Amino acid sequence: MNVAEDAGLRPGYRLKLNSYDLGVDIELHDALNRIRFEHPGVRTVVLTSLRDRVFCSGANIFMLALSSHAWKVNFCKFTNETRNGIEDASCHSGLKFIAAINGACAGGGYELALACDEIILIDDRSSSVSLPEVPLLGVLPGTGGLTRITDKRRVRHDLADIFCTTSEGVRGQRAKDWRLVDDIAKPGGFAQRVQERALALARQSDRPAEAKGVALTPLERRVEGDTLRYGFITVQIDRPRRLATFTVKAPSAPVPATLEAIVAAGAAWWPLQMARELDDAILGMRTNELEIGTWLLRTQGDAQNVLASDATMLAHKEHWFVRETIGLLRRTLSRLDVSSRTLFALIESGSCFAGTLLELALAADRSYMLELAREPERAPRITLSETNFGLYPMVTEQSRLGRRFYEEQSTMESLRRQSGGALDGQSALALGLVTAAPDDIDWTDELRLAIEERASLSPDALSGLEANLRFNGKETMLTRIFGRLTTWQNWIFIRPNATGDKGALKLYGKGEKPQFDWDRV
Repeated sequence: MNVAEDAGLRPGYRLKLNSYDLGVDIELHDALNRIRFEHPGVRTVVLTSLRDRVFCSGANIFMLALSSHAWKVNFCKFTNETRNGIEDASCHSGLKFIAAINGACAGGGYELALACDEIILIDDRSSSVSLPEVPLLGVLPGTGGLTRITDKRRVRHDLADIFCTTSEGVRGQRAKDWRLVDDIAKPGGFAQRVQERALALARQSDRPAEAKGVALTPLERRVEGDTLRYGFITVQIDRPRRLATFTVKAPSAPVPATLEAIVAAGAAWWPLQMARELDDAILGMRTNELEIGTWLLRTQGDAQNVLASDATMLAHKEHWFVRETIGLLRRTLSRLDVSSRTLFALIESGSCFAGTLLELALAADRSYMLELAREPERAPRITLSETNFGLYPMVTEQSRLGRRFYEEQSTMESLRRQSGGALDGQSALALGLVTAAPDDIDWTDELRLAIEERASLSPDALSGLEANLRFNGKETMLTRIFGRLTTWQNWIFIRPNATGDKGALKLYGKGEKPQFDWDRV
């Protein structure tokens, strides 16, 4: 890291001490993806600093002070996803990470180091690691720090308590003894020690040393009024109704089936291009369209082409390029899961909710499937494939089907028997794969009522409700990280107002102290 102080994404602050804002994290996200796809020979990534005596001071506090609460939440969510992506690459791609801390490392800087496989700290009597948010700022670390030091690094809870309330941090041997870092090295041997560990981790990786990378060419995105258009993704915004419709298109022709043709297609290979475009659309809508609270998910095209694409991915899933594409799809679908928006899937004539694209409906809060008993040839169908049984696990480490049905063995076995079969509305409803299957007479009114009802509800309440209901399965380190972020996202205190009205709400900011009359409450 060597952050340009005057290169902030917005005016009003300087990125001193290798601090970061959203722009820096966008660069980090982009660099990680380019390592994954463009440099398959890379097996170990070393994160370090080019600044003297400072590794990273974390998120820029002046940027945070100038930002709205919604901006801070989206910023922290994206930084969480980027750090989760580091761990995802370590787990699934054979790409290992070392944080070579060669200076002061505080707050989000240490949280970035915590996402790495190993942390090596220079033992120069001044460099330290710290999470000083509580003692210095009166806020919680926002990027998984509290969770990772216990769940991942297994720091004793009493030592963690001291560490998180000590602003000056912990240095040298004590940092190693407390498990805050894996190793320490004197300045004279620091570079050599980092190199030794980088090479040792590289020897454990199966990433191909001689493979030629695939260039991630720029996405083609057109903004036409309230419509975003990509090659396979269209987002139409309806501002009066505060909703957006995402339409994901299947490939118009069968996708390449051989490894040679897949690699030759590169960034234009449908699974990769579609995933990149969907990822970009989700991030753009989540960050820039805060008033658009409901997302309608649609698909369009030939389901057989989607299923053929799935079969090809499964057949070649051990190849590095296919594996990285599956990884991008997994992370993009997870990004959809944790977005604080209402998700409704609409399964209509011409839809292709099959295999990978069926994951969109399984991720939704509700799914509506049109029933056309009088016109069976026009009736939409959904199709399960092997991809729906674990290729894209959620942060709960479950498939979306497993989350939906609480991994009940008899139900999952029954669904596997349906794999490959095209299911109409009544069949899908009977299997529990959709929420409702209105006929063409009721379709328009039922959707209108559901959308209008949703728009009338409290956005703050919905953020917590959706997060709780979506992650009803296993608790993991990542669900705890996102759960705590959701708690922070909803920071409204209820208290009586001066006239004794107990329904009043007041939003308290930093520095304000609510005075509660507990008897009256």
